Amino acid sequence: MPLENHIPTWYDTEIRFDLMTRYLKLCTGEKTFEVLDPVEDTKGNNGEPGKLVVTNLRLIWQSKKFPKINLSIGYNPITSINIKSVTSKLRGLTESLHILAKTKASRYEFIFTNLVIDNNRLFSVVLAVQKAYTQSRLYREIKMRSGIVVANKKLQMLQKEQICEQVNGVWNLSSDQGNLGSFFITNVRVVWYAASNELFNASIPFLQIAEIKIRDSKFGKALVIDTTESGGSYVLGFRIDPKEKLLSVYKSLMSIHETYMTYPEYGVEFNPDSIEAESEERKTRLAKGVVTFADEVEEIEDNPELVSDAFGAYFADGYRHENAADREKKVEIIFCEELGLAVEKPKDGFTMQQLWEVIPSN
Repeated sequence: MPLENHIPTWYDTEIRFDLMTRYLKLCTGEKTFEVLDPVEDTKGNNGEPGKLVVTNLRLIWQSKKFPKINLSIGYNPITSINIKSVTSKLRGLTESLHILAKTKASRYEFIFTNLVIDNNRLFSVVLAVQKAYTQSRLYREIKMRSGIVVANKKLQMLQKEQICEQVNGVWNLSSDQGNLGSFFITNVRVVWYAASNELFNASIPFLQIAEIKIRDSKFGKALVIDTTESGGSYVLGFRIDPKEKLLSVYKSLMSIHETYMTYPEYGVEFNPDSIEAESEERKTRLAKGVVTFADEVEEIEDNPELVSDAFGAYFADGYRHENAADREKKVEIIFCEELGLAVEKPKDGFTMQQLWEVIPSN
C-alpha cells in the first residue's frame, strides 16, 4: 500500500531562493545546530545583515531587513567549503566562508561573512556539520552492491541504528533464477544481502521507501518495495516462504516505516562542545532550541523591490550585483577578429571559440 510520507526530500538535496515562510520552518526530524547572527550574504546581498541557521539538513540564510530574501542550501549539492578573503560593505576586507555547490543544471557560489569581529565559529560549525552529513549518507541514500554494508554476515551498524529483526531465507527476485539471502530490518533501513556473496546487497533507507506491498510474481507471492523518485524509482521484489512468514515481515516493515516517518533519523550528529573556543554566549543560544523565522511575513505575491536576482547573483563565475557604472569600469573591451565585433575580453584561460561552443547547435 502507498505509504504516508510528509517529509520533504528536497531540503538537503536542493538549493532554493526566496522561499515562503513555511518552507523556512524545520521539517519533521530537522534540527537546529547553530544560529549565527549577524551574518552577511556577501555575494548576493552585500551590505545586508541576516542570520544563518545551521541545521542537520541545510543552511538557511535570511535577510533581517527583507525576510522574503532568503536562501536554503542543502548539504548534498555542496562540493567544497573554504575560507576566502573578500570585501564586505560591512566589514571591509575580511575572511569569509566560501561555498561552491553544484546541481544538475547549474553551479553556484555562496559567500558568508560573520559580522561579529574575531569570531570564527561560522567556519568551524559549517565545516563540522557538512562533514557529519557526508559521513551519514547511508541513513538517506540507497546503496547497491556496497562493501561497507555487510561483512562476515554481520551488518555494519550505523550510529543510533538498532536491528529490529533478522530474516533468513529471503529470495531476491532481480534475476531470472533469484538469489537466496537474508534481511536485516533496522530502525532506519532494510538491508538484503546474498548468502553466496555478501557484496551482492542492497541498503534501502525507510526515508526512500514509497510503497510496500505483496503481489503476484512468476515466483509466487512476493514482497515488493517501491522506492521514491529521489531514491531512483526502484522496484525491488523478494520472496519469503511460507506465506505466514511473508505476512509477518510485511507487517513489521509497515509498522517500522510508520514509526520512522513519525520520528525520522537523518544520522547527522554534531556536538557543539567539540568546537574549540566556543563562547558561553553561543552555548546559551543553542540551548534555547529551534530558531523562529519571520512568521509575520505575509505569503503574498513577491514585491519586485524585495526580490533578489537569485539565479544571476549566485551563479559561480556569473553575474554579480553591480550597477552599470561599476561594471563598465571593470570590463575590458577588445576587438574580436572571428566575430568582427567589439566584445568583452574573455577571462584568462578562455578563448572566444570555447565560449561560442558552450551554446549547443541544433
